[in-house]
Amino acid sequence: MPNLTLIDGSSYLYRAFHALPPLSNAQGEPTGALFGVVNMLRTTLKAKPDYVAFVSDASGPTFRNVLYEKYKANRPPMPDDLRAQIEPMLQIVGALGFPILRVSGVEADDVIGTLATQAHEHGVDVLISTGDKDLAQLVRPGITLVNTMTNTTMDSAAVMEKFGVKPEQIIDFLSLTGDTVDNVPGVPKCGPKTAAKWLAEYGSLDGVMAHADKVGGKIGEYLREALPALPLSRQLVTIKIDVPLDFTVQQLALRERDIEALRELYTRYEFKAALKELDSATAEVVTTPSPATAPVVVEPARIDTSKPSVDLAAQGQYELVTTQAQFDAWLARLHDAPLIAFDTETTSLDAMRADVVGISFSVQPGYACYIPLAHDYPGAPAQLPRDKVLAALKPILEDPRRPKVGQHAKYDMNILSHYGIVVQGLAHDTMLESYVWNATATRHDMDSLAKKYLGYDTVKYEEVAGKGAKQISFSQVDLDTACRYAAEDADITLRLHHALWPQLEGEPKLRKVYEDIEIPLVPVLASMEQRGVLIDVNELRKQSQHLGKRMHELQQEAWKSAGRDFNLDSPKQLQAILFDELGLPAKLKTPTGQPSTNEEALEAIAEEHALPRLILDYRGLAKLRSTYTEKLAEIVNPRTGRVHTSYHQGAVATGRISSTDPNLQNIPVRTEEGRRIRQAFIAPEGWLVMAADYSQIELRIMAHLSGDEGLLRAFHEGGDIHRATAAEVFGLEPEAVTSNQRRAAKAINFGLMYGMSAFGLARQLGIDRGEASDYMARYFSRYPGVHAFMEATRERAHRDGYVETLFGRRLYLENLKSRNQAFRAGAERAAVNAPMQGTAADIIKRAMIAVAAWLKDRDDAHMLMQVHDELVFEIRADTVDTVRDTIRQHMSGAAELQVPLVVDVGVGKNWDEAH
Repeated sequence: MPNLTLIDGSSYLYRAFHALPPLSNAQGEPTGALFGVVNMLRTTLKAKPDYVAFVSDASGPTFRNVLYEKYKANRPPMPDDLRAQIEPMLQIVGALGFPILRVSGVEADDVIGTLATQAHEHGVDVLISTGDKDLAQLVRPGITLVNTMTNTTMDSAAVMEKFGVKPEQIIDFLSLTGDTVDNVPGVPKCGPKTAAKWLAEYGSLDGVMAHADKVGGKIGEYLREALPALPLSRQLVTIKIDVPLDFTVQQLALRERDIEALRELYTRYEFKAALKELDSATAEVVTTPSPATAPVVVEPARIDTSKPSVDLAAQGQYELVTTQAQFDAWLARLHDAPLIAFDTETTSLDAMRADVVGISFSVQPGYACYIPLAHDYPGAPAQLPRDKVLAALKPILEDPRRPKVGQHAKYDMNILSHYGIVVQGLAHDTMLESYVWNATATRHDMDSLAKKYLGYDTVKYEEVAGKGAKQISFSQVDLDTACRYAAEDADITLRLHHALWPQLEGEPKLRKVYEDIEIPLVPVLASMEQRGVLIDVNELRKQSQHLGKRMHELQQEAWKSAGRDFNLDSPKQLQAILFDELGLPAKLKTPTGQPSTNEEALEAIAEEHALPRLILDYRGLAKLRSTYTEKLAEIVNPRTGRVHTSYHQGAVATGRISSTDPNLQNIPVRTEEGRRIRQAFIAPEGWLVMAADYSQIELRIMAHLSGDEGLLRAFHEGGDIHRATAAEVFGLEPEAVTSNQRRAAKAINFGLMYGMSAFGLARQLGIDRGEASDYMARYFSRYPGVHAFMEATRERAHRDGYVETLFGRRLYLENLKSRNQAFRAGAERAAVNAPMQGTAADIIKRAMIAVAAWLKDRDDAHMLMQVHDELVFEIRADTVDTVRDTIRQHMSGAAELQVPLVVDVGVGKNWDEAH
């Protein structure tokens, strides 16, 4: 049976543009989208279709604009980089022999729909190559969709699996969900799940409209309000299958390729693989001539000359700078450069203990230098004096008017601070560009980013310095090898910026997160890391002794409970006692099928015997002792006499800051022993510790985002929010609420944000599942806005693939489409929680930036630590009132919510007293 392949050209171009980095050729012409289209067309040719057409939108309005003047009115203008690639795309498509179809007055989808229907009626199998969901309405036996980017096909069964409706229901499905991109109205807040549910129940859009009065809740109100506009939505999403065409399917045979034109185009745009395939005899495609196709309307190309002229995946040219003349030449380049990429090489990953070994710069992609300063291996060549080089670089590095870019630049800023250099003018950080663009797409180290966004394999540290016990310091690496590695770091940093920054520029909300939150935070965190926190080592020793004594007592109790002595640190011995000798149920298994003795497994059986709880308590104390009371004393920096943590901006997908060495986020505050550790965090003589903590910030954000009147009212009235919730849920006056009822309300308040089920609530409160379900039902009946927000967020996540914080930060959730139900459920829980947790992260970052700006010219207060929703300072004792009030004001003003942002502030001689 003959077959026809219809290529959705507009879909091809946009998908390639957004999926690939913004590459350019040697002339600076953008080529990223063009490269993707050519590769997809080559894939299509390999299938050797009998008939084929490349269908693209014609310029000018369509009949849908006549129907609805606001149709596609919200679409942003086509990016210049994309517009510039349309003409060369059409030239290549034509040279490959594809008939090009652009019909005025209709969209490409309508031409595809008409041709697919005609071909199907004449017994021709149709394959529609697209990524557009709207075309799913055309699917039927003999008409299939293919996505060449993901190499997946969609038949009727796949449509049902993806959308939850049959192909013949897709029009009604799209009418209900609407389309924000095309400005199709639909039903507000109606996501894919809701639309599929209604269509399963009522059969069609007409059926849904006829039964609109039976749909309850807020979504029912939205449906009834949308009824007058739904027929219009149906007209807008319906693909025409009767467009008058002056050609037939039989005229869509592949024409003979124009080999010389292709060779010229591939050479110009530097498509090496395509050029090699073209010149290979085995790549020749036999074609038959065909009549001229419909006229092609081409928009004028515009070239962005600001793009780099180097292939971002090509090998770079690097200069080893060892003479004054070379250094002077590079100083001149740095003075004139519009953007300076810089990187340091050091003796250690610990920025507060490391010494600089060399520094590298790049001001043009593909070219970089390395200036060695302290390589000291036997026979090392002479190097420029470190102090003289750094003194010459200091005015440039400290000039805020000279923009700079780094990869994890905070580390380099800390290194240079040891030499009296305060780096200013950090305009970009490629780690943060990648993190804000898509936090979960990849790791954000240079090696991973270069591979993903440039297709470039970097020189690895182990390749130049060795690994394991044989690894040498970078100061021992020979200069030529060091140059190849270090200069590449600066070069790749600049290349990554050219690949990532245009992506952020095209997304205003993401750009704002990057420019207003992440980049300004870098020097703030650097300053906090450099300051460090004072530790009372003697107090830690006392605590360590106390923990050791308590662990010994728990060991004796555990032996008594088990009926014999055993090694509490041996999972194998514990396994034998718990499950073989005591006969306790093994509720969790290890990957090898053995009964697990991890924390979750022990918690599951802690109510059935005393021993599991004793082991859990013992392990908790052992972790406190090894991680904090013993380790903190060991990592006091001899240079400063303080402990310096490392803060990480690009580690947590929701935007939260994390810390390591030591991890300040994990010091427990719910146990007496955990709180006691905070007593060792002290202030110098004449100073005090101040802790400022947001009160119930995620609940307040939930109230703001959901707009629930009851929750908003509870926060505006002040008082105990959990008691107020309990009063609502149980229908009592606040003073009549019992402690157990308040505890249940608190568990629901916090549990819902993390997707807690009735089963989880029942386990936490020690009640049966039915009672827990009743609690949750009462909660949602009193706070319907919360439930509506959670459902709408889940549906939005399924529709868009991501959720957003109040400030526009995105969290992508790939597992929403997983076939594994547990993965899917976990992604849905994350979708509900991420807007709260991410917004809380954004708020405290904004607060840190504001507070740091206020403290910049003061010497009576320093910001030391950020832990969850808390900021910790050391303040001079005589300025407590001024500092406390102003910091509270800045923190409360870090966001405008519908409820007040309350900040609890405490002051004391140590962190525990202040908290």
